[in-house]
Amino acid sequence: MKRNLAIFVLVSVLLAASHATNAQKQDRVRTVSIPISIYTKEELRQGMPGELLQVDALSVLENKEEQTILSIRSIVDAPLALAILIQDDVTSEFNLQLRDIAAFIRGLPKGSRVMVAYLRAGSMDIRQKFTDDLDKAARSLRMVASSSSLSPRSPYDSLIDALNRFDALPAGRRAVLLVSDGVDLSEGNEAASPTTGTDINRAILRAQRRSVSVFSFYNSTVYTASGNSNFILNGQSSLLRLSQETGGRAFFQGTLSPVSFDPFFKELNVLLTRQFLLSYLTTNMKKGYYKVEVVSTNKEVRIEHPKGYYYR
Repeated sequence: MKRNLAIFVLVSVLLAASHATNAQKQDRVRTVSIPISIYTKEELRQGMPGELLQVDALSVLENKEEQTILSIRSIVDAPLALAILIQDDVTSEFNLQLRDIAAFIRGLPKGSRVMVAYLRAGSMDIRQKFTDDLDKAARSLRMVASSSSLSPRSPYDSLIDALNRFDALPAGRRAVLLVSDGVDLSEGNEAASPTTGTDINRAILRAQRRSVSVFSFYNSTVYTASGNSNFILNGQSSLLRLSQETGGRAFFQGTLSPVSFDPFFKELNVLLTRQFLLSYLTTNMKKGYYKVEVVSTNKEVRIEHPKGYYYR
């Protein structure tokens, strides 16, 4: 696997070199690094990456202007830092998933760092700070309280707190696995809008600024277990937007809590195995929001990445 990743990196660096002359003509440039997952539909369907991924030519567009690729680093060159965040008021059936979550943590590549925390009202219960002792991180998992008295007013408010914890880490690939129903009640009894909610917008911008991909698993809480379709669809739409905007992926099993997370983890393993840290030079120096698009000339390839970032 390391050999094939090295081949892929070589192709990308050679592509970057072809644009180097243009970059040197610019008086002012800055470096941007973003996580990207590159895979094929077949790899995702099978739940495992193939031996070789032919990317062909790769390019980065920022506000539709092509930028200069500097490097693309793989699992070996950019170890993963992963924060696992679990909403403490998810239904008690979630506890049946703990064995699979622990196995997922222990199966991460050597050198990965993992944090485990539970989101609850007014606080974040950090069970394990970032550590490269994967067995220790797996053992820090506990059963959820599954009590409405611990329901956070907004999972995205706690997510923002967790995103700040990445600041102390060295550069590398960064991701969050969020287990939640996605419902934000911070603005009252009506769920906040997936597009205009204050907390979700802040969380997206914070994740994009820190180059953190957010992967989300939908699981009912004691609040949404009653089957209120409006709240369920609102929460799932919020998780979907959060993950899409940050370069992650949202996982659902209809409107119900999944019987098993195993199918989710099969896809997530592909996405993380095929995740790279892409660095490029941008000529855009003004403050503001910049849309980002990463494209390949190979039409079989799928690329997931943050949809943009705010520069200040």
